[in-house]
Amino acid sequence: MELTWDNVLLAFALTLFAGLSTGIGSAIAFLTKKTNKKFLSLSLGFSAGVMIYVSFVELFPTAQEALRESYSEKISDIITVISFFGGMGLIAIIDKLIPSYENPHEVKSVESMEHQPHDKKLMRMGIFSALAIGIHNFPEGLATFIAGLSNPEIAYPIAFAIAIHNIPEGIAVSVPIYFATGNRKKAFKLSFLSGLSEPLGAIIGFLLIYTFIGINSVILGVLFALVAGIMVFISLDELLPTAKEYGAHHLSIYGLVAGMGLMAFSLLLF
Repeated sequence: MELTWDNVLLAFALTLFAGLSTGIGSAIAFLTKKTNKKFLSLSLGFSAGVMIYVSFVELFPTAQEALRESYSEKISDIITVISFFGGMGLIAIIDKLIPSYENPHEVKSVESMEHQPHDKKLMRMGIFSALAIGIHNFPEGLATFIAGLSNPEIAYPIAFAIAIHNIPEGIAVSVPIYFATGNRKKAFKLSFLSGLSEPLGAIIGFLLIYTFIGINSVILGVLFALVAGIMVFISLDELLPTAKEYGAHHLSIYGLVAGMGLMAFSLLLF
């Protein structure tokens, strides 16, 4: 599998875009009086559909194909499956280590804290949400970067899906910090910066591949399967439940099907 510097730079740029989209959530929190729950529900479902479809249809088979350059079909399939569930295990451990109160995927809306006084508890909630997002988004940055490397055609929808996923996280950081301090600029800045761990994850992935490990089919195969597991877990454990909490159940499913359909159509075209 040949990787070019153009692919690498594209993957970096899209990872940066996806990570900093937490700022979009922060902006939404300040520019609207109410959270558009139906839109977020549909969008999060759409994001889950994109990531689930790409993981099983593109990344998983790509991992098998890469590993078969070095191992038999049976051994390659076993390594792919182990790596896939290893990705799920990694993100599950990270989620387990984050207290539920500070978990960035606990549903929060703009109006939910509108009448709360400025206090240290809200500030603590915002700061810890920012830290939680930073920790949680690190493997997501790796996922976006590796997905972009695997196939430039899927880089754009993956980055878009992760960006949608990060919008509620931006709200989760900015709202409590704003109502704790009354400072919009500070709340926006912390929310915006919390997404920087995603491009950091991409940088670590780049260093592992190019500096310490080197490009080979085995490493790439394991990484692709690992990323597929991460993305499926994010979709099932975070995106779909959050989408359901924000809106009606059927809206999240409509978004899921639409995301899968668009991803299927784009892969058939390109």
